[in-house]
Amino acid sequence: MGRTRITVTGTPVGEVDLALVTPHGTRRTEALPLLLAHDGPEYARRAHLLQVLHDAHLAGRVPAMRVALLRPGPRNARYAANAHYAEALTEHVLPTVLTAYRTVGRPTIMGASLGALAALQAEWLRPGTFAGLFLQSGSFFRKRIDGEESFEHWDRVTTFVSQVSRARRRRSHARIVLTCGSAEGNLRNNELMARTLERQGHDVDLDVVPGRHDWPSWHRAFDPHLLDLLALTTLGARAVPTIRATQTTSGIATDGALPARIALVDRATGP
Repeated sequence: MGRTRITVTGTPVGEVDLALVTPHGTRRTEALPLLLAHDGPEYARRAHLLQVLHDAHLAGRVPAMRVALLRPGPRNARYAANAHYAEALTEHVLPTVLTAYRTVGRPTIMGASLGALAALQAEWLRPGTFAGLFLQSGSFFRKRIDGEESFEHWDRVTTFVSQVSRARRRRSHARIVLTCGSAEGNLRNNELMARTLERQGHDVDLDVVPGRHDWPSWHRAFDPHLLDLLALTTLGARAVPTIRATQTTSGIATDGALPARIALVDRATGP
């Protein structure tokens, strides 16, 4: 797979960096499904995400797809239920990628811990952005059962989780898969979040897997849970219309050309 490093400027949280990973032999104009990964470089290096996807494609379990490995930057400030980051992701980063690369269907997004929280918030605030959410060990903190008050963004996180809990109806039609280690302290929070989303009518599934709050455990949950989600969200991918970026307040072009505000830093190959 080849990588193109991209910097998206002018977002509400400043510059957002990512590496867009594409299968060799494909062009920007070729319509492929898109997967976005919070903490993307860590997912690639420590959880072997790209290798898992490559092997699954060779086995015919998922189609060839592009993967946007999102660098967190100031991780806690961005991922801890920051509405400005959700805006940056959905109104700046994603339209930039969709303008530069033809994408079939709606993308899927994944994240672990605070990255899972940020993925849920992005779809919650911009419903319909994603076809699937893969949320691993989500930091869905609640005041009445957690003792994390020393966390700098505690109030912001618990406020958002409370907002989700108070919703009375379905907000998103995305397929939502949560995974959590059986030995994790925040398993209860993930169970409550899954129950909340299910009560609201969301298409949701919680898979409790052996392990803890760490990369090896998240890696082990990829097969079958992530692969099954991707097989579902990309089903018939080439038979549905492609997604093209639309004009937004960020002024992104819609003619398929590479927007001027994307900085191509370098290109390398390999996982």
